[in-house]
Amino acid sequence: MQNNNYDCIIIGGGVAGMTAALYCLRQNRTVTIIEKDTIGGQISESPRVENFPTIETISGTELADRLFNQITNAGANFEFGNVVGLEKNGDIFTVKTEFGEFYSKTVILATGLVHRKLNIENEENLIGHGISFCALCDGAFYKGEEIALIGDGNTALIYALLLSGYAKKVYLVTMFDRFFGDASWVSAVKEKNNIEIIHNATTTALIGKDELSGVEFTKTNGEKFTLNVKALFEAIGQIPKNDTFKHLAEVDEKGYFVRNEDLSTKTPGLFVAGDCTNKQVRQLTTAANDGAIAATSACNYLQLNFK
Repeated sequence: MQNNNYDCIIIGGGVAGMTAALYCLRQNRTVTIIEKDTIGGQISESPRVENFPTIETISGTELADRLFNQITNAGANFEFGNVVGLEKNGDIFTVKTEFGEFYSKTVILATGLVHRKLNIENEENLIGHGISFCALCDGAFYKGEEIALIGDGNTALIYALLLSGYAKKVYLVTMFDRFFGDASWVSAVKEKNNIEIIHNATTTALIGKDELSGVEFTKTNGEKFTLNVKALFEAIGQIPKNDTFKHLAEVDEKGYFVRNEDLSTKTPGLFVAGDCTNKQVRQLTTAANDGAIAATSACNYLQLNFK
């Protein structure tokens, strides 16, 4: 194992975390990234990315690999492991993982979030092959198609409106008999001729081997029906995984980190970046933006406090 003392430890190896590493490295700071799951985070699940400036189309995996290679070639250390604790003693942070401890003058939390899933058979196989969690990212791929969307909150309503601009028809399916979003969004959805609302239905089967070809639903009265669609957007919630750090970084009522303009937290030397924070837009470009800001702020902190 390499020297466990760093100028900056970044928890999370998604786009925000790896961009932060790049900016720290360009200021000649020593950096390690600790990631528990997948290099690239959620973007690695996307088969096509077409909304990143200068790149017309690329797979999420290739984009993540390019960024990973860029930062490791520049000197970043990368560790796989689950962070189970974070403490600050004096001026130094101790990051505790399943496999040991790491020490750093600054820490950037780029822990991302996870999407709530249906947790039914075949779902994992079809993520990125017809199942998507981001209408803004993937909606344009289904122009002129019929699309299914599940969810009953503001995100689902906004996604329905966005998808209606691409799709021939959008089936908006909810588990209950009503929406739980703002009345203005509900009214806007109901005014769209190509959005069909289906209440009181639960997703019970996903059809397709290599690509989604249909979705089976069961209504509360037991009636089953199938939508023969190539795309299913799931908008049933997101979960930040920030509990391990909330004693050092304030979280809001939904569990997202509260961010200052420079992405600092209530603990000096601790910064946050990416989807784990309480921001409005969670996209690839905004993740990179956050990584750059958090890293610049961390380097400024190092310059002022460790001469």
